[in-house]
Amino acid sequence: QVHLEESGGGLVQAGGSLRLSCLVSGAGPYAMGWFRQAPGKKRENVAAISWSGKGTYYSESVKGRFTISKDSAKTTVYLQMNSLKPEDTAVYYCNGDPTRALPDTTGEILGLHTWGKGTLVTVSS
Repeated sequence: QVHLEESGGGLVQAGGSLRLSCLVSGAGPYAMGWFRQAPGKKRENVAAISWSGKGTYYSESVKGRFTISKDSAKTTVYLQMNSLKPEDTAVYYCNGDPTRALPDTTGEILGLHTWGKGTLVTVSS
């Protein structure tokens, strides 16, 4: 069973930075990613990273500002968020997609495991 635990959220002013972490246990060799859900909106995949870490995906809304990475043991997935905007305010979740098993490439992914509690990011203007 896959267990996902997100942390690192908080309140930050526009233009600031935050680094989110996702501790992953039980996942296999496939892509992992970060998702977010703002109030009244659908959950969206904002970044993904392939099993090897060589392939990444970013949604247009975060491209150039967010960076996804993972540690060498592949137990933690990070999301470095820079130049934050009020529209980045959301609960952020991580999840994995076993259908994205190519080691070096990924695109947008689905979150196919049970969701964790997420971590709230609030960006003030």
